[in-house]
Amino acid sequence: MSERDAGTLPILGARTDRIASRALVVGDPHRVAMATQHLDDVEEVGHVREYVTCTGRFEGVEVTVSSHGVGAGGAGVCFEELGRAGVTRLIRAGTCGGLQPDVVDGDLVVGTAAVRDDGLSERLAPLAWPATADPTLTLTLARDATTSSRTTHTGVVYTSAGFYPNPDDAEERWRPYHRLGALAIEMEFAPMLVIAQRHGIAASGIFAVDGNLLHAEADMSDYDPDRAIVTEAKAAMIPAALTALVADAR
Repeated sequence: MSERDAGTLPILGARTDRIASRALVVGDPHRVAMATQHLDDVEEVGHVREYVTCTGRFEGVEVTVSSHGVGAGGAGVCFEELGRAGVTRLIRAGTCGGLQPDVVDGDLVVGTAAVRDDGLSERLAPLAWPATADPTLTLTLARDATTSSRTTHTGVVYTSAGFYPNPDDAEERWRPYHRLGALAIEMEFAPMLVIAQRHGIAASGIFAVDGNLLHAEADMSDYDPDRAIVTEAKAAMIPAALTALVADAR
């Protein structure tokens, strides 16, 4: 019997028996390395395209970390395969742009729900269905995030299908959600929540702010995610996410 026949996830390339029931997902494969610095007994269990998957132990609890790339379509593949592998607790640790004046570079945002403008989740559930995070896991994540040195906001996140704006738009798609109080914008949270709901997974998300659309150039030509203040926020959100991921096992 081949390795794939024995239970290998077709896109992530990882055996299902090497996927832990608790998973942290990140966009950037390099952020997997950031996360695994906090783990013991780390093993790379899959490495295909943008999908890098490792399993190790955090505070004695087995945890998988997987990267999903940019955008809902590719990320949805990662979330779906983790669900099929038996993940029951899932946190996304990503980056976002602020949509409120006080959500600024270096802050953290914990998402309670997501606006579903991602282009994928409408194919998985009616758009009237809300993409909501698990309340218990979200409360735990917000608590652990506030123990860091970063200012932390908790609330609704807007998930967008695109990154760079359409110059022909008379008004950017995110502005109505800004007026309604959405804290931040990113690209993968809504489909993760919907896929998690379909699989009965407790899911939530934490995001490092790497800009603010209220202050940015219209064409985002000033976007720079590699500044020290953003790197420091990413470094703070990873242990907060891992701590929340295993909180119920301690």
